Amino acid sequence: MGIVFFFHGLPKLAGGVETWRELGSAMTFMGVNFAPVFWGFMAAFAETAGAIFLILGLFHRFVAFMLAFTMTVAMLMHFDAADTYFVYSHTLKALIVFIALLISGPGIYSLDHKYFRKIA
Repeated sequence: MGIVFFFHGLPKLAGGVETWRELGSAMTFMGVNFAPVFWGFMAAFAETAGAIFLILGLFHRFVAFMLAFTMTVAMLMHFDAADTYFVYSHTLKALIVFIALLISGPGIYSLDHKYFRKIA
């Protein structure tokens, strides 16, 4: 998922202010009507940098939460547009995977496990 989302988010991050504004406008579906450029940048950054962190297993749960939030906003946008299942299926699948990653945690081969595990 990290590799897939890196290449999914990179064009959005490189797209610049207009792309970020368009992405950020999806926050209106959650009642947030200010700073669409900021929200769009954060979504693109979460998908791109978050993908790298997922690959490394660093800050795993925080990144999984951020990506699940991004996919939730995308799902709301698709529902508002009355898109068909075939249009939003990738978003739904990604949301389910990120929720599963949030619940399961980083695993023993992650940097989180190596540097931040709790010693009991």
